[in-house]
Amino acid sequence: MKWEDSKKGYENYLKLEKSLSQNSVAAYINDINKLVDFLETSQKRVTPERVKLQHLKSFVEWLNERGVSPRTQARTISGIKSFYKYLLIEGKISSDPTALLESPKIGRKLPDILSMEEIDTLIDAIDLEKPEGQRNKAMLETLYSCGLRVSELVNLKLTNLFFDQGFIKIEGKADKERLVPVSNRAVEEINKYMNGYRKKLKIHKESENILFLNRRGKKLSRVMVFTIIKNLSQKINLDKKISPHTFRHSFATHLINGGADLRAVQEMLGHESILTTEIYTHIDRDYLKDTIHQYHPRS
Repeated sequence: MKWEDSKKGYENYLKLEKSLSQNSVAAYINDINKLVDFLETSQKRVTPERVKLQHLKSFVEWLNERGVSPRTQARTISGIKSFYKYLLIEGKISSDPTALLESPKIGRKLPDILSMEEIDTLIDAIDLEKPEGQRNKAMLETLYSCGLRVSELVNLKLTNLFFDQGFIKIEGKADKERLVPVSNRAVEEINKYMNGYRKKLKIHKESENILFLNRRGKKLSRVMVFTIIKNLSQKINLDKKISPHTFRHSFATHLINGGADLRAVQEMLGHESILTTEIYTHIDRDYLKDTIHQYHPRS
């Protein structure tokens, strides 16, 4: 069994059966490529079905020597475990060499969040004199007020805007759809953008239904959104390392701190598990204690 053939079959499995996004599929394939690179570097020319636990342990040691962080190691090992689970399901192997492979212990890492004042300062720093200024303002208002992933933001469609009902429809991970309330301020900024900058663009045929476009009339890239936020952060001398995901994290935190129900936040974020929502919103002991005291029948 050749690595390239195995990777191609695995890629199709992730796309068709797991319905993963292109970015997620690329990340999983990259995990396998790291293992292949190690095997070639170590002159261990073994095919996928001949990989043993000792090979994998040596691979983890190799990652350590290269200074790869425990979090990245855990992510890579997870991808390799997924690959061998696929081979097992397909009957390509009779036993899983990753079954006893342990991931490094990692702590819960909570990124910086922005206060309401910092979000307002960041958005106010947008130069509305520039043609793309109103687009950027509408984009950041939407990112924050709806708690979107950056991939969900750049793929937001005109046909998924239901402003009369106060919702937008989001196509999230694994093509799962959810309805998210949209703030009046975001609606106002989006309408200004659509009636101004967007109307003046020569829109590419494939992007006619995409809300946020670049100056060439095509869908914005994820990298561009990162760049816009990074430049604004530097402009206001913000002493925090932020990304588009910081807006999503801040959205959830502000809702929880304002007394929102955890299940409702889970639905709006599109999390399968409420445990993920707790991590995003870094629920503290006081919140949990107050919830118990308020709702538990013995309290």
